[in-house]
Amino acid sequence: MALPVEEWRLCAARRWAALEPALRERLAAASLHDTLRLGCGLLRPEAEAAALRRLCRRARAGKEPAAARFYREEGNRLFGRRHYGAAARLYSQAASHELPGSPEVSVCFANRSAALFHLGRFEVCLEDIARAESHGYPDRLLPKVLLRKAECLLCLGRLQDAADALSVVENKIAMDGIMTSPTHQALLKKLSQLKIKIHEKESWPEPAREACGDAERKSEIWEENDSISGASSSLSLNFDIERGRHLVASQDILPGQSLLKEEAFVSVLCPGESFLLQDSSETAWDTRVTNADLYCHRCLRQLLASVPCRGCSYAKYCSQNCADVAWEQYHRTECSLGALLLTLGVFCHVALRTVLLAGFAEVSRLVEWSHSGDLHNPEARCKHLSEAPGTRAGTRGIPGCNDNGQYQSSYQAVFNLLPHAEKHSPEHKFLCMLSVVAICKQLQEAGLEAAVLNQESSEKWSRPKICEKTSDELSPELKIMAEAMLRHVLQLQCNAQAITVMQESGSRDGAVVNKKPVRLATAFFPVLSLLNHACCPNISVSFSGTAATVRASQPIPSGQEIFHCYGPHRCRMRVAERQQLLSQYFFECRCQACLDELESDVKSVVSVRNSFCCPSCQAPIQGEDMLCCSNEACAISVSRESLSHRLQDLQQQIKKALELLRDRKADQAIKMLLKCRMDAGNFLSPEHLLMGEMEDHLAQVYATLGKWQEAARHLERSIEIVEMHHGPSSVEIGHELFKLAQILFNGFAVSEALSTIQRAEEILSVHCGPQSTQIQELQEMKTCLLELPRSVLQRT
Repeated sequence: MALPVEEWRLCAARRWAALEPALRERLAAASLHDTLRLGCGLLRPEAEAAALRRLCRRARAGKEPAAARFYREEGNRLFGRRHYGAAARLYSQAASHELPGSPEVSVCFANRSAALFHLGRFEVCLEDIARAESHGYPDRLLPKVLLRKAECLLCLGRLQDAADALSVVENKIAMDGIMTSPTHQALLKKLSQLKIKIHEKESWPEPAREACGDAERKSEIWEENDSISGASSSLSLNFDIERGRHLVASQDILPGQSLLKEEAFVSVLCPGESFLLQDSSETAWDTRVTNADLYCHRCLRQLLASVPCRGCSYAKYCSQNCADVAWEQYHRTECSLGALLLTLGVFCHVALRTVLLAGFAEVSRLVEWSHSGDLHNPEARCKHLSEAPGTRAGTRGIPGCNDNGQYQSSYQAVFNLLPHAEKHSPEHKFLCMLSVVAICKQLQEAGLEAAVLNQESSEKWSRPKICEKTSDELSPELKIMAEAMLRHVLQLQCNAQAITVMQESGSRDGAVVNKKPVRLATAFFPVLSLLNHACCPNISVSFSGTAATVRASQPIPSGQEIFHCYGPHRCRMRVAERQQLLSQYFFECRCQACLDELESDVKSVVSVRNSFCCPSCQAPIQGEDMLCCSNEACAISVSRESLSHRLQDLQQQIKKALELLRDRKADQAIKMLLKCRMDAGNFLSPEHLLMGEMEDHLAQVYATLGKWQEAARHLERSIEIVEMHHGPSSVEIGHELFKLAQILFNGFAVSEALSTIQRAEEILSVHCGPQSTQIQELQEMKTCLLELPRSVLQRT
C-alpha cells in the first residue's frame, strides 16, 4: 500500500475542504518550504491527530504476550500434523511477540529448531539452537535440544563436533542424577543410538570432493563508467530540454550485456494487507503469510528462521547482523512508529527512512540549498547543457552530479529527483504534508528528536521516552526533516522503483513450480531513475535482494537512448489505457510504439489478439459498441457489452476451477477447465491471452496428476499464444519454457527437455543474468539428464 489508508485520505480531504478559500489558494501555489510553514499547525490534536491514533490501533506492531501464546500453540498444532514449514513460520511469529532474553522466546527458537530439523535445514537448525541457549532455554529441557544439535552435526558430517556435543549431553545427564521417567529413558536411548551412528560414520572413507566446474560461475565482464555510479562504460549521461536527464549508448551494445548494477539507496518492504485489521475491536490474530514474514526487512533475503526486532513484532531479519545494522541506521527511530508507518503507507515510510539514512547534516545542507531557487526550475538552469560540447563537460551542471561531474548513487542524487510539486493536485500535496507532519510530531512527542538529528548514540538510546514538550509547533530541525520528507513522498510518485521477485504461486507440493513476479519492496534507485520510459523498452531489470541489474534485452546501437518500461507495456494494453496509466508520471508518452498506434492505422498487439470472434461462425468481428461478423454469409451483430459480460462469467468459472485444484480435486478441475475452453472458443479469438492461460492451467492440473505428456501438450499450446503476444525472445517466453523444461524433465523426455532447457537458458540469461535462480535450476536439470547412462540417452 503506497498511499495512506483510505480513512486517513478521507480525513485529510475533509480538512482541506474546511479550510478558508484564501488559505487553500496559498497552499496550492506554495513551495515545499512554504507548504510546511503554512500547514504545520493544521494537524489538530483533537481532530486529525486523534483520528490517526484510532486508525493506528488497527495496525498491530507491538509485542503482545497473548499473540505469542496463540502463534506458539498454532505452531505446535501444525507440527503435530507434520506441517513443518507452516509450523516454523508460526514459531517465528510467536518469537516476534516475545521479549528478548525471556524464557518464552527461547522456547520459540527451540520449537522452531525442531521444525527446521525435520525440514532438513540443519545449519539453520543449529543457529536456532544457539539462539535458544543464549536466550536462557530452561535447564531441564536442555538435553533434548542438545541431542538435536548433535544429530544436526552428524547429518552435516561434522563428526568431531557431534561427538563433543554428545559429551556435553552425557555430562549434563550425569550432573542431573539418575533418570527414571519415560522421557528421560527415551533421551538415553537416543544418546546411545547417536553414539553408534558416529562410530559407524568414522569408519567410512572420506568422500571425494566434487570438481567446481560450472559451480564457480564466471563473473561477467564489467568496465565501470567513470562518471556514472554503477553504470557500464558503454553508457553516457545526457541532458536536453525535452527528455531531461537520460542515458544513451556510447557504443554498440549486445543483448544480455550488463548496463547498470545499483544498490538501492533506500528500500522498504511492502507489508501486505493483513497487518491492517478492518475493525479495531478484532482480537483474532492473522495466520496468513505475507511478504513481512517471508523476507528480511533490511536486505530482502528470503527468510527461513527470522531474527525478531528487540522492540516491535513487525520487523524481522535474516540474521542478527542485519537486525543490528538496521537498528543502528534507522530502526531505532522507526521501531515505536510501526503502527503509524503502516497506516500512512510505504511512500511515507520510504521518505522517513531516506532522511534517516542521509543524516540530518546532509539533509539540512540540501534543503537550505534548495531555498536558493536552483531547484525550482532545473530545466532553465540546465538549458545551456544541450549545447555543451562533450559528455564530461556537460555533466558538471546536471542536477544530482557532484562538482566533478560525477552522478553517484547518493542522497544528493535522490534529492535532485524531480518532485513535480507544481503538477500534483493541491489536495494530494496537502495529504502528503499532513502525513509527514504527523510522523514528525510523533517523533517529537516520543522523545526521538535527538536520535533523528544524529545527536544521540544508539548505545545511550534504549526505549523511546515521552517528551515533556506539549507544544504543537515542530522544532526548526524537525521542520527541515519534514520538508525533505514531503519532497521525497512527492518524488516517489514518479521515481519509486518496485523491487520484484519471482514467487511461487499455488501449491508447493507439485513437481512443477509455477512462479509469478510479485512486488516485494519500494525503493529509490537514483541512477536507474535516469532511464526514460518507452512502452517497448530495450532493457530488462532484475533484482537480487536490494540490488538492481539492468541488461540490454535487444541490440542497442551507439547513440540510441536506453529505455525502461514504467509498467504499461505495448504487449499488455492498448495505447489509450497506457496513456491513462502514464498520466501519473506527468508526461504524455511519445515513444515509437505509441506513435505507431496513434498516428497510423496500425492496431496494437492487444487489440488484434485479445479480440472477440463471431459466436455463430467464429470469424473475426469488428466495430465499437456493436460488433459485426466479417463473414458476409453470416452477418451477425452482437453488442460488445454482452460479450464482455460473457468474458467476465468465463473468468469466474476459471477461478472456481483453480479453487478445485487447490482443494486437490484435480479431476473436477480438468472437467471445468475443458468446458471453459470450449465455451471460450465460441466467442474469443484463438490468439486471445485467456486461451493461453487456460492451456497453462490445464498443464498445471495434469502435472499434479503426473500425466506429463498431457501437461506438455497443453503448455506448448500456451507457449504459442504467449509468443504471439510477447515475442520469441521475451522474458515471458523464458518463464513458460522454464515450466515446460520441468514437465519434460519429470516426464523423462530427455532430448525434448535438453533442447527446451537450452532455449530457456538463452532467453533467461539475457533478461535475468547467468546467476539467476531459474538459470541455476535449469543447469541442475541439464546436469542430471546428461549424467544418465548412454543407453538411456539413446533410447529417449
